[in-house]
Amino acid sequence: GFLTREERRRLEGLRSPYNKFWVPCAWFGALAGQARREGRVRDDCALRTRRDTDGRPKVPRAARVPPQVVTIAVYTFFLTCLIGRQFLDPAQGYAGHELDLGVPVFTLLQFFFYVGWLKV
Repeated sequence: GFLTREERRRLEGLRSPYNKFWVPCAWFGALAGQARREGRVRDDCALRTRRDTDGRPKVPRAARVPPQVVTIAVYTFFLTCLIGRQFLDPAQGYAGHELDLGVPVFTLLQFFFYVGWLKV
């Protein structure tokens, strides 16, 4: 009941591999900008909530990054950090440069922060 028959026909006619939920938002932004230019909307406060600072309509991203990809990226980053942030002192004469098995406190704090943020 929110779309006219013509708008529904145009929306269904769009070919996109992604969800088309953002199309009405883009239509609204374009119509709101046209109404402002024509002087039918006098106050910019209502339009600012729907527009970026450069004046273009805000359109949500059509393709979102799946949470599995983000989870794998976070865990891979911290596994790499655990190895890459080891302190090896060449003056100590480590045979074969073994890993320093100290506890990386700041890397663990960073890990807990990012994983906690990821879960939210």
